[in-house]
Amino acid sequence: MDDQKIDKKRLTISFLFSGAFVVLIWIIKAIEIYTDSDFTNLGLFPLHPKGLIGILTGPLIHSDWKHLTNNTLPMLFLGWGLFYFYKEIAFKIFFLVYFISQFWLWFFARQAWHIGASSLIYGLGAFLFVSGIIRRNRNLMAISLLVAFVYGSMVWGLLPLEERISWEGHLTGLLAGIVLSFHYKKFGPPLPGEPFEDEEEEDDDFGEEYYYSDSTDKYYDNTSGTSLE
Repeated sequence: MDDQKIDKKRLTISFLFSGAFVVLIWIIKAIEIYTDSDFTNLGLFPLHPKGLIGILTGPLIHSDWKHLTNNTLPMLFLGWGLFYFYKEIAFKIFFLVYFISQFWLWFFARQAWHIGASSLIYGLGAFLFVSGIIRRNRNLMAISLLVAFVYGSMVWGLLPLEERISWEGHLTGLLAGIVLSFHYKKFGPPLPGEPFEDEEEEDDDFGEEYYYSDSTDKYYDNTSGTSLE
C-alpha cells in the first residue's frame, strides 16, 4: 500500500469517531422532536443533585436545530484533527475534555440548565491550538491557525453577552483543553528534529540484523557473519 492510500485511509478513520458522535446528537434531537419531548432536564444544573446527570448527558442535548447545526461542523473538524494528529491519546483527550469541563461547570456555573456540545468544542479547539504551538509542528501549527481563523469568533462566547448562552461551559471547556495540552505536551506529531515512528522502526530492524564490532570498527551480518564493508 503506497503512502497516498495509507494517508487516505488514515483521513477516513480519523473522521469515524467524531462523525459517530455527531450522528448520535442528531438522533437524540430527532427523538426529542418526534416524541414531542423536552430533554432539557437531562442537561446540567450546577450544585444540585438533579443536575449531576448532565455531567454525562449535557453535551448530547441541544435546545433547537440551529443550536445543533452550529455545533455540527466544528465538532466534525476538531474531532478529525484530534484523531488524525493524536491517534494514540485521542480517546483519552476527548473524554477528559468532555468530563472535566462538565465537572467544573457543575461546580462553578450559574443556576440554570446548561446543555450542548459547545464546551467540548471549545476544549478540543484549545487543545489543538495550544498543542500546535507547544510542539512546533508545521502541520499542527497550520491546523491551529485554521482553528483560530475559522472559529476565532469563539472568543466572544467566553463573555456573558447573552443570557441564553452558557459562556461558563465555553470557559470550562477552554481551560480543560489548555490544561490537557500542557499535561500531554510530550505526545503528538514529532517536534522538529525528532525521528518519525517509521524511522525508529527501521533503526530497530537494522540493530537486529547486524552487529557492530569495536575491535574492527565494522558492522557484520548476524546470519552470515560477513562484514558489510
